[in-house]
Amino acid sequence: MPLAPAAAAGAFHPCALIPIYNHKHTIAVTVAALRAHGLPVVIVDDGSDEATRAVLDDLVSPGVQLIRLSRNSGKGRAITSGLIAARDAGYSHALQIDADGQHDVADVPRFLAEGRANPKALVCGQPIYDNSVPRARLYGRYVTHVCVWLETLSFMLRDSMCGYRLYPLEATCAEIDRAPLPARMDFDTEVAVRLVWRGVPVRNLPTRVIYPDNGLSHFHMLHDNLRISAMHTRLLLGMLPRAPVLLWRKRKKRSVACAV
Repeated sequence: MPLAPAAAAGAFHPCALIPIYNHKHTIAVTVAALRAHGLPVVIVDDGSDEATRAVLDDLVSPGVQLIRLSRNSGKGRAITSGLIAARDAGYSHALQIDADGQHDVADVPRFLAEGRANPKALVCGQPIYDNSVPRARLYGRYVTHVCVWLETLSFMLRDSMCGYRLYPLEATCAEIDRAPLPARMDFDTEVAVRLVWRGVPVRNLPTRVIYPDNGLSHFHMLHDNLRISAMHTRLLLGMLPRAPVLLWRKRKKRSVACAV
């Protein structure tokens, strides 16, 4: 991918980032919608099957780059690869969006406007669900919400599990370079918590999220919940030595707000 010239001057120059594993029926529509909003697209194929690879090959164009992982390595590994590639290409921000049609592409301009106004911030989607959301998944998210509020000692992250978000690439890739991030479904939450620890501000953007009929989910209830439990244990322990700094930042922010 050629260097994004606007980013070299410190301008806001985003791309879209789509990790994909076998979502051959929805990816073309998602890419077309993103391109209609003027976004270059980076697709990371996480070891998809032959039929999906053929669909992806047809999507490659001057505005669409395809990165292929040799085998299925997990959503987190795919996103990490895409973030680094976007940074190396000169983009300033990457809009992560799922390939399965869950996320409302009509909200892309809202994410970009929020990022342009707050270029150092992580812009997180805050899901608004309809009746298609599985009840077990919905209730399980609240456990993670509470854990994240403890891990950050704040309510900055209203929903750390939503995969619709805009990353500031300089700070995000610096955190990736500092320590590896999880390779699978625990990625979204851990990277968000660690960016808060790093001092990255957060903007929460309400957005509609659906679970399409006959949608293909790669969430494995047992294994991924075990990974998420281990992640929360690790993050809670990681919060303890950072607690003084986190509390100081919270107090400073409150003082500034009162002064204004």
